[in-house]
Amino acid sequence: MQINRLFEIVYILLDKKLVTSKELAKKFEVSTRTIYRDIETLSSAGIPVYMSKGKGGGISLLSDFVLNKTVLTNEEKNNILSSLKAVNSVNLSETDNALEKLSSLFGETNTDWIEVDFAAWYNADEEKNLFCNLKSAILSKNTVSFSYSSGKGENTNRHVCPLKLCFKGQSWYLYGYCSKRCDNRFFKLTRIKELSISDETFQKKAPSQIFSEKKILNDELIVLKLKLSKKMAYRVYDEFSTYIELEDGSFIAEIMYPKGEWIFNYIASFGEDCEVLSPEEIRHEIKIKLQKILNNYL
Repeated sequence: MQINRLFEIVYILLDKKLVTSKELAKKFEVSTRTIYRDIETLSSAGIPVYMSKGKGGGISLLSDFVLNKTVLTNEEKNNILSSLKAVNSVNLSETDNALEKLSSLFGETNTDWIEVDFAAWYNADEEKNLFCNLKSAILSKNTVSFSYSSGKGENTNRHVCPLKLCFKGQSWYLYGYCSKRCDNRFFKLTRIKELSISDETFQKKAPSQIFSEKKILNDELIVLKLKLSKKMAYRVYDEFSTYIELEDGSFIAEIMYPKGEWIFNYIASFGEDCEVLSPEEIRHEIKIKLQKILNNYL
């Protein structure tokens, strides 16, 4: 169609700056006369395209031209480019060309002001491979099987219809229908092991806005109230939204956390700089676990 050819001619001129009518005719498999008519059409539409004759001549645009008549505002353009940069951070190389094309199309030369990497500092390659395999299963609608360690410390084998990859609270999750639980579930990617993609397909669809649901995680959440030393200030600022700073520089902080074995691992990550204030049963469990650890060194 002519409209598609006209659009691509503009992009080529934005990208290459100068091209001959013969090159365009060869690319689109049309005559040079057709290309001349296309150039006239673009010029009539207000696109500042012009032709120069002689050696080194050809078809080009004014050097400062961008498609500023697009329906997108500058803010919307920047949001699109920023989003592509973020998506590209999970190793989705197919976004590279889109980012390059849209940058040229929008006349944006400075797209390197933001860099996002969702991968963890550890096991980054393993997590990216898992992400890409799950993405392929979601797009092809193939069921997956894997070994999963729950928030209660239970290791189970799961058979799942993968519906969506989600990022929430500094972690990646797989959202899908679990045949073992007969319900939709979230699975933290770092707890998924021995992933296998089957030939079995499914037809289920994911809701458009998963995180708008009132209860999105199936683990029981409790409110942990902790006292943290001033040495943990950087973690308080990073991880807690509810806290008060005491006169000595220490903190009283609260956080919602899934109930289970993972609570102890989280609290232990603060070492001697953390005291559990409530709930009382968690405080009691911590005492028992610490005593068992101490017995290993007697």
